[in-house]
Amino acid sequence: MKDSFYSSIVDYQSTAVLLLNKQCELEFMNPAAEAIFSVSSKRAKGVTFSSMLVNEGDDFYIRLHDSIRRGQSWTEHECLLRVADNKEVTANCTINPVQFDADEKVLVEIVPLDRQLKILKENHLLKEHQATRSMLRGMAHEIKNPLGGLRGAAQLLESELDNDELTEYTGIIIKEADRLHKLVDRMLGPNMVPNKMPHNIHEVLHHVYSLVSADNHKNIRFRIDYDPSIPMINFDRDLLVQAILNITRNAIRAVNEEGEIIFKTRVLRRYTINGIAHKLVACVSVIDNGPGIPDDIAAKIFFPMVSGQTDGTGLGLAISQMLINQHNGLIEFDSTKGKTEFKVMLPIENAA
Repeated sequence: MKDSFYSSIVDYQSTAVLLLNKQCELEFMNPAAEAIFSVSSKRAKGVTFSSMLVNEGDDFYIRLHDSIRRGQSWTEHECLLRVADNKEVTANCTINPVQFDADEKVLVEIVPLDRQLKILKENHLLKEHQATRSMLRGMAHEIKNPLGGLRGAAQLLESELDNDELTEYTGIIIKEADRLHKLVDRMLGPNMVPNKMPHNIHEVLHHVYSLVSADNHKNIRFRIDYDPSIPMINFDRDLLVQAILNITRNAIRAVNEEGEIIFKTRVLRRYTINGIAHKLVACVSVIDNGPGIPDDIAAKIFFPMVSGQTDGTGLGLAISQMLINQHNGLIEFDSTKGKTEFKVMLPIENAA
């Protein structure tokens, strides 16, 4: 009972904990370490720690061996680790030689700083998004009331006119009032409670692919990279299709009808969204090899009326973020020249 209790404490730590033997072979890692190195504890057990790093000449690996040889503890702040998929992790690292049952072991603690900065950024993003939504609701009220009066007055005036040329002008007023009304509604997005039911996230991605394929994008290569272990998740299928479809159409415009788009799914462990730590989160990525998002709009990409495309309305990503927020999720993105990845994060504690 006591061993199970202590093991649970280590499992719930946000700090990555690894236990190595003197040959630098892994004997234990907690879920936080699994998330950093993108490998399960069972699969990694017995492998050398060097195989989990991209470069054996990495400064961290050299210091690790030096610490084992000297039998001394070592701590370094803002250490750069290069792990699987060439991912770079900035972290505070501590190495402690320890003894268990007369066996010499090495306890490695890694406190990732990137995730802490991301959590702060995400919280700031969500607060800004909520503030923008409140402002839009206020604006919608102030705009719709005069528009309704304007449209009504134009209709009354039209009924009193006998001249076709003059009624053409009132028709223009009515049509423009309707257009502005629809624009305001689009800025606010769907105003409905999600109808959440168990669905397969990969079926949603396949449906999105079939929709964009029907638009005859012959020069775009679509590729999938799925994690089949993701269970059925409770969400509103129609709303999720709309959110991912908006992101995918942006990716199609970004590659200018000629490039590659990847649908990728993964399970993330111990992931924090809006200040809540979730045990498991589904990460649905839409990746394109376009030119990337310009720096001048990257910080405000999820705001309404912000677009990197000359023919874009700037509403797609704002609406998508709102739809995913309604599922207690979040959309993030990483963008460099040649690779832009939008990640839809959905908690799966309520998996069916």
